[in-house]
Amino acid sequence: MRTSITTSITNGLSEREANDALTAHVCKGPQQHEEVCLGLFMLLLTEPPQAQRCYRDLTLVNRDGMNVVLMKINQILMEKFLKLQEVCRTQLVWLVRELVKSGVIGADGVLMTLMKQIAGGDISNKNLWLAESVLEMLVEQREWVLKSGMLVAMSVYTYLRLIVDHGMPNLLPLRQREVDFCIGLLRERFMECFIMGRDLVRLLQNVARIPEMDLLWRDLLHNPQTLSPQFTGILQLLTSRTSRKFLACRLTPDMETKLLFMTSRVRFGQQKRYQDWFQRQYLSTAESQSLRCDLIRYICGVVHPSNEVLSSDILPRWAIIGWLLTTCTSNVAASNAKLALFYDWLFFNPEKDSIMNIDMYEPHPHPAITATLLDFMCRIIPNFFPPLEGQVRQGVFNSLNFIMEKRVLANLAPLFDNPKLDRELRSMLRERFPEFCNSPSPPTEVKMEESVPLEMDNHVLDKEDGCYDNTDATFSDDEEELNNKGKKREFRFHQLKETYIDEPADITPFVDQLDEALKERVLQLQKGSDTETHCEVMQEIVDLILEEDFDSEQMSTLASCLAELFKSHFRGDVLPEEITEESLEESVCKPVCLIFRNLCQMQEDNSGFSVLLDLLAELYQKQPKIGYHLLYYLKASKAAAGKMSLYESFAQATALGDLHTCLMMDMKACQEDDVRLLCYLTPSIYSEFPDETLCSGELLNMIVAVIDSAQLQELMCHVMMGNLVMFRKDSVLHILIQSLDWETFEQYSTWQLFLAHSIPLETIIPILQHLKYKEHPEALSCLLLQLRREKPSEEMVKMVLSRPYNQEDQFTTSILRHWAVKHDDLLGEHIKALLIKNNNMPRKRQSLRSSSSKLAQLTLEQMLEHLDSLRHNLSNTKNNFFSQTPILQALQHVQASCDEAHKMRFSDLFSLAEEYEDSSKQHKPRRRAPASSPRSRKGAAPQTCNDEESASSSASVNPHSQYDIITKAFRPAHILLCCV
Repeated sequence: MRTSITTSITNGLSEREANDALTAHVCKGPQQHEEVCLGLFMLLLTEPPQAQRCYRDLTLVNRDGMNVVLMKINQILMEKFLKLQEVCRTQLVWLVRELVKSGVIGADGVLMTLMKQIAGGDISNKNLWLAESVLEMLVEQREWVLKSGMLVAMSVYTYLRLIVDHGMPNLLPLRQREVDFCIGLLRERFMECFIMGRDLVRLLQNVARIPEMDLLWRDLLHNPQTLSPQFTGILQLLTSRTSRKFLACRLTPDMETKLLFMTSRVRFGQQKRYQDWFQRQYLSTAESQSLRCDLIRYICGVVHPSNEVLSSDILPRWAIIGWLLTTCTSNVAASNAKLALFYDWLFFNPEKDSIMNIDMYEPHPHPAITATLLDFMCRIIPNFFPPLEGQVRQGVFNSLNFIMEKRVLANLAPLFDNPKLDRELRSMLRERFPEFCNSPSPPTEVKMEESVPLEMDNHVLDKEDGCYDNTDATFSDDEEELNNKGKKREFRFHQLKETYIDEPADITPFVDQLDEALKERVLQLQKGSDTETHCEVMQEIVDLILEEDFDSEQMSTLASCLAELFKSHFRGDVLPEEITEESLEESVCKPVCLIFRNLCQMQEDNSGFSVLLDLLAELYQKQPKIGYHLLYYLKASKAAAGKMSLYESFAQATALGDLHTCLMMDMKACQEDDVRLLCYLTPSIYSEFPDETLCSGELLNMIVAVIDSAQLQELMCHVMMGNLVMFRKDSVLHILIQSLDWETFEQYSTWQLFLAHSIPLETIIPILQHLKYKEHPEALSCLLLQLRREKPSEEMVKMVLSRPYNQEDQFTTSILRHWAVKHDDLLGEHIKALLIKNNNMPRKRQSLRSSSSKLAQLTLEQMLEHLDSLRHNLSNTKNNFFSQTPILQALQHVQASCDEAHKMRFSDLFSLAEEYEDSSKQHKPRRRAPASSPRSRKGAAPQTCNDEESASSSASVNPHSQYDIITKAFRPAHILLCCV
C-alpha cells in the first residue's frame, strides 16, 4: 500500500519533480510522512536496482532523523528476519551499512540488533555471511564504532564468542579477521570492554590458545596496566557482574522467545515436545555444542521468574538446565556448560550479585546430575585459577551461605553427606565445605531416586489425558505459522490450547451480598461471552452506582466481583503489537474501561465523580494492575484527551492517598508486566506529572533497568523531538549521583538520556567530586567523552583539578591534555586564575574547609600534582602549553610563596618558571617599571625577579596586590620553552 503511494506520486515525473512531489507530500502531516518513508523503505528492500536512489530520496524527504525507518528495521530484525527472502535480507543488511556510513543517530542500536541475529553454534552459509557482513561494517567504520562504548563492548563480546565456532580450516581467514578486530578493540579500548564484566574472562578463556589471544591473556594476568591504567588485574574483572544485556545478545530473538515461552507458559511434565523441537532446530549439529553455554548463561542471568511463577507448576529453570546438561555429547562441552552454570558462584558477592543467578539447580530430582555438579563445584575451586583459590572458595561459600539465608534450602548437610553419593565425593565435600557438613550426627538420606526424572517420559501421556493434540499444536514451526497469519501471537507462538485451563470466575462468596438489581447485572457479566455485551452490562452497573439511593456499603463487594470477573482482562499485553489509532481505540474497548470513560465525561464537582473514584479505589485494592491500565486509557483513548489529571484524583482516592507513591507503584507493576507499555507511557508520565517524575531516580531506574537498545534509542528520539523531558537542572545532579550504584548498562542508558537533553554540562560537573576511578568507570567514561567536546570554563577546570591525585587515575590528566592541545590559551588563563586564587587563600581556612566536607576540595598541592602529571605526559610532544606566559606567571607566583617542601617536590615544574625568569633578565633592562605598556608590543619583557619578590612581599598585606602587579607586568609575552 505504502509502496504504491510512493510510486503513484512519482510516476511520470522527472527526478527533480519526483523529489519535489515527495517533499510536498510528506509536509502534509505525520501520516503522509510515514507513508512515504516506509514506501521508499519497501522499495529499497524489494528492488535492489533502485536501492541507491531510494536511499538518497529517503535521506532527502525524512523529517525525523530516520526514526520511522529505524523502528521498522528493528521490528523486522526482532520478529521477521528469519522469514525474509534472500534478496530482502541482503538489502536490509545493505541498508544498515548505509545508515552506519551516514552516521545516523540510532544506527548503533540497529547494528546491535542485527548482531543479535548472528547465531552461536551455527556455521551455515547464511549465518557465516551475516557474521562476515557485520564484521566488515565494524572494521570499515571503526572510527564511528569507537564513538559508542556500548557498541564497542557488544561487538567484542559477540565476536569473541563467534571465534570459537570458526575453527575449521575453511573458516580460518574469517576467524583471523575476527581475532584482529577483537584484539584491536581490547587493547585500544579495554575499559569500555571492561563493562562486560566477568563473562569477558570466560570468553577469553575459550580462545586463549590462539597466539594473539595468548599474548593478550598474559598481559591480562601479569601486566594489566598495559591494557589500561585503570585496570588493576583479573580479580577486578571477575568480581564485576555481567549485565543481562550481554548475556541476552548471544541468543537470537527466536531462541530467546522460545526460552521465555518455556519458562513462563509450559507446565512441568509437558515440556518434552518443546525441548525436542528446540533440539532439532538449534542443537542438532556438532558445532551447536557451544550454544549450550550461551543458553545456560542466559537462563542464569536473565530468566528470573516472579514468585508467582516459581510457586506454580510452570517448567522450572533447573529442568531446562538439566536437559541441556544431559544432552551434551562431548566432555569439553559438558565441562564448559557446568562452568557456565557455576560462573556466578565463583566470585559471588551478596551485596552486588542476585540470588537468582545462583538459585538454579534443585538438588533432588536427578541424582546423577546432582552428583556430577557437586563434584564439579569441588574441583573448580583449586583449578579455576590457582592464585585466586582463596577468593574462589570464598565466592562459593558466599553462594551456599546466601542460599541458606534466603531459605532456598534450609540445610545442606543432608545433600552433602548423603550416603547415595560416591564416598570420594562425600569426602571431598567434607574437606571443601566443613561448615555445611553435619559430620557428628548420622547422615540423613535424601531420596533422590524417587523423584521425577528430567524429561518426564511424556510419550506415556495421550490425548485422553488432556495434554495436547498434535494437530492443533502451534510451537511456531514454519509450516504452522504460514497457516496462522493474522492471529495475535504472544512470544510469537502459542501455548497448547488443551494445556491452558481458563477457570470460570468464582464470585459465589460475594454475589449474594449485592442487592437484586446489581446481582442480576453481575450474573449477566459472568454468563456473557462477547465484549460488546459485557460493555453494555457494565454501563448499566455504572448507571446503578450513580443513582442517588445506591448503598455505598456494597462498593467493596461489587469491586471483589468485578476484579474476579475481569481477571482475564489483566493478563497479557495491553499495548497492541502494531500501534495505530484504530488498534489503540480497540484496545480500550473493555468493560473495565467503561468506568474510566464515564469518569472522563464527568466534571469533578459532579457527585457521581467521587462515587466512581471510590469504586476504582476499591478495585485497586483487589487488582493493583488497574492503576497502570488507567494511565494507558488516559493516553490511548481519544475520549480521554487532555484528562491525564484524572489520575491524580484517582491516586488521592486510593488508600495510598499520595500521587507520588501511587505513580511509582503503578509504574513498577507496569515494568514487571509489559516493558513496551512502560516505554509507551513514559513521555506522558514525565510531561503530565513533572514534579513527581523529574526528581525521581526511582522511576528512571525502573525504566533503564528493563529497556533494550532499541527502546533507549526511541526514548532519546522523543527527548530530541521535544516530546519528553526526563531531567531538569535543579534535580539532574542528584539523580546522576543516585545512578552511580546502578548496573553498568543502566548507568550508560541514563547518561545517554541525559546527553540527549540540552542541559549545560556545567550543571552536573560537580558530580566529579563523587566519582572514584575504580568504582565509577561508567560515569567517568561518559563525562570524559562529553568534556572533550566542551571548551573549558573555569568551573570545569576547577572540578577536574579537584579530583584527588592518583597515579592510576588518568581522568584529569587525559582531559587536561586534550584541552591543552585544543584550547591551550583558554586553559592556561583558567589554571593561572585558579593557582593564584588558591595560593592566596589563608592556609588555616583552607584546611578547615577541606576537613569539614567529605567531598574533595581544590588544594594547591592537588593542582601542582595534576600539572606535574600533565607536564610528564606532554614532555615527549611538541606541545608548548607550559611555555605560555599565564602558566609561567602563575608558577612564579606560587614558587615565591610556597614552602621548601613543595619547592623540592615540584622542582621540575618550578624550573620552567625559573627559565622564564632567566630569559626575562636577558631581554629586559633592570628597572622597576616598563617604559611602555606590555600591550603595545608583542615582545614585551616581564618584570625582573627583584620586582617579583617585592610584589610577593606586598601580597602578604594585600592578597590582591600581587595578582594586580603580575597581571599588569606579564600580559601576552610568549617565550617558547621546551618542557623539561
